Amino acid sequence: MDEALALRLRLFREGGQAAPEVVDFVAAELTVLEDEGNTVTEATAGMLTSHLTMALGRLLRGEPIEEFSTDEQVAAELAGHPEAVARARAISARAEQTLGPPLPESEINFLGLHLAALAQKSSAAPGT
Repeated sequence: MDEALALRLRLFREGGQAAPEVVDFVAAELTVLEDEGNTVTEATAGMLTSHLTMALGRLLRGEPIEEFSTDEQVAAELAGHPEAVARARAISARAEQTLGPPLPESEINFLGLHLAALAQKSSAAPGT
């Protein structure tokens, strides 16, 4: 993880925007992605980091996460990325086991989009 992405997580923690356990969970998931050969930087994973941190934070605070009108479009886009969907479901299961509430289907789909984009960026990165 590069310094800019680490700073993003630190700002979530120090700014009180996310509980420490959420930031720790997201950091651990980013480390797993990096260990698996993904390029995990601010440029490739910044939006993934923010989205997952904020979604998990809302869940822990008991705030509702609404379904999105684009859910069907997102699901159609993900049809070509079954590995990203499987990874998103695995992250959701670990989040439920570690933090409590499960991610709703719409959040799993958006997480899958972020993971598909990360995989594409990682495969296009020099040296991979």
